[in-house]
Amino acid sequence: MQYAIVDIETTGSYAAASGITEISIQVLDAEGTVLERFESLVNPVHSIPGYIQALTGISNEMVEDAPLFEGIAAQVYELLHDRIFVAHSVNFDYSFVKSQLAACGYELVSNKLCTVRLSRKLLPGHASYGLGRLCEALGIRHYNKHRAGGDMDATVALFQLLLQKDTEGHIVKSLRKTSKEQVLPPNVPKSDFDQLPYTPGVYYFHDDKGKIVYVGKAKNIRYRVSSHFSNNSTSRQKQNFMRHVYRISFEECGTELMAAVKESTEIRRLWPRFNASQKRREELYGIISYEDQNGYLRLCVDRMTRGRTLLSSYHQIENARASLRQLVHDYALCPRLCFIEAPLYDEALHRQQCRGACEKEERPEDYNGRVLEAIRHLNEQPSFAIVDSGIHQDERSCILVWKGSFYGMGFISDTIPIEQPDQLRESITPYKENSTITNMLFAYAKRYPSKIIRFESLNLTECQ
Repeated sequence: MQYAIVDIETTGSYAAASGITEISIQVLDAEGTVLERFESLVNPVHSIPGYIQALTGISNEMVEDAPLFEGIAAQVYELLHDRIFVAHSVNFDYSFVKSQLAACGYELVSNKLCTVRLSRKLLPGHASYGLGRLCEALGIRHYNKHRAGGDMDATVALFQLLLQKDTEGHIVKSLRKTSKEQVLPPNVPKSDFDQLPYTPGVYYFHDDKGKIVYVGKAKNIRYRVSSHFSNNSTSRQKQNFMRHVYRISFEECGTELMAAVKESTEIRRLWPRFNASQKRREELYGIISYEDQNGYLRLCVDRMTRGRTLLSSYHQIENARASLRQLVHDYALCPRLCFIEAPLYDEALHRQQCRGACEKEERPEDYNGRVLEAIRHLNEQPSFAIVDSGIHQDERSCILVWKGSFYGMGFISDTIPIEQPDQLRESITPYKENSTITNMLFAYAKRYPSKIIRFESLNLTECQ
């Protein structure tokens, strides 16, 4: 078994749109003796950003006459092929080298070892596992920092120390196909992965300060988390993602549907850095009712605010207005008393349909009777529970939809009857509803009618 220790300098932080400016490789045998050494500047083709020139000391002029990567690709491949690829934060270096070799027609498939992860395991207790700080703490000479040769020599010395410290064969165990040490981000404890269940739920990725930077859902949490790290994507998002993940936590949800609902609410609650979808603010609109000074009940569309009860809710104001116009038409209500402007309603039809409430020619009690009928119609929006398996054998999962909107979800004992929604309120947790969840639940109810319990007779005061 031989190791190829690799260090590179680059023009950016992700392989898909950046190039290598310098590469250094040392080949070690199983005991840690250096067998070969290779080092070269590389012309990355495009310009090196100023801040990277300041960091590494590698300027555009220095690489102008250096070989392109394709000029050294064959030599690099021969040094890496059939050897274990070792680097400090290995997935970063590996993604660059693999991408550059692929562009030159070479397919690199190597087992990997990360000296950050190995150091955390074999040299616990250090404040930092960055190469510079760690070498300083261990007394390893680290000269010419941020150059491939200097960082390489420090990494080799660190790896030789790790070989000496590995009295229990941790390195060999890390190279097994069943081990996740090769694919996990450098700062994620393997214990975090080992605790993940093979059940539906949501999982959270945390940064170095504990803040949640990504929320995901899964039918099988362990398999899904593993898939995040099992490829070597060269995209900016993937490379940033790998560097910023320090911890993994999770919450079991019983069913895949509950996991999807939980994910949607958590994304909107936490606004995680690396979640791209569902990150939009949603206003909630609805139809409200009140009595004016003349005793007429009036309907109008307004935005949902704290403490206000909507007769019906909508995520688009145009949908709310369209629903109100339909009520005006179906129940012969006065468009003016419903605040529908003339451009949005045919005045001729208004004169034909309106019975004079706007001119006080129709008695309030007569007009209000039709308004109450319209309100009763709004309250006939479907209410149902989606009941499925729970996490434990003696419970069921329950998702409650009330008057067409998601109310909440949770787990209920097999001994609790669920024929009425008021029997569920104390057992489930209310959640903030959004259009993604509502659409998801209605689609699910249509697809799996056997899992639906519908509530036909409802009071206006229930579940408020």
